[in-house]
Amino acid sequence: MRFVIQRVAHASVTVDKQCIGKIEKGLLVLIGVADTDTKEIADKMIKKLLGLRIFEDEQGKTNLDIHTVDGALLLVSQFTLYADCKRGNRPGFTRAGKPDMAEAMYQYIIEACKEQIEVVEHGKFGADMKVELLNDGPFTILLDSAEL
Repeated sequence: MRFVIQRVAHASVTVDKQCIGKIEKGLLVLIGVADTDTKEIADKMIKKLLGLRIFEDEQGKTNLDIHTVDGALLLVSQFTLYADCKRGNRPGFTRAGKPDMAEAMYQYIIEACKEQIEVVEHGKFGADMKVELLNDGPFTILLDSAEL
């Protein structure tokens, strides 16, 4: 499982010209799921995500987590995080989770985050989405379950 985490001043996701998710201060998380991922892996990734101290305190140091700053989450599925670019110029996506399994895992992540964070917005699995954000920092982190 891979999360690309961006600290944002605001972010939104649009499908068919309609905004379906929008947050102010918080984290935009692009989520890639592999076939080998499990709920246990998702739980570990969520715990790490929500515990990251990447918001600034009064002294300007990145010392606060999303709970402390009452931040919001915008969760967006993105199978392209498992692109294989080793051969040729057209990426392969065979390492990405099969749609049914990946969608179930994505929904699990959304529901698990809603249990801990007041504002959790999300995209639409498998849709052509337009994601807009104002990256705060910029601050972007890649979490890979293979490295946790």
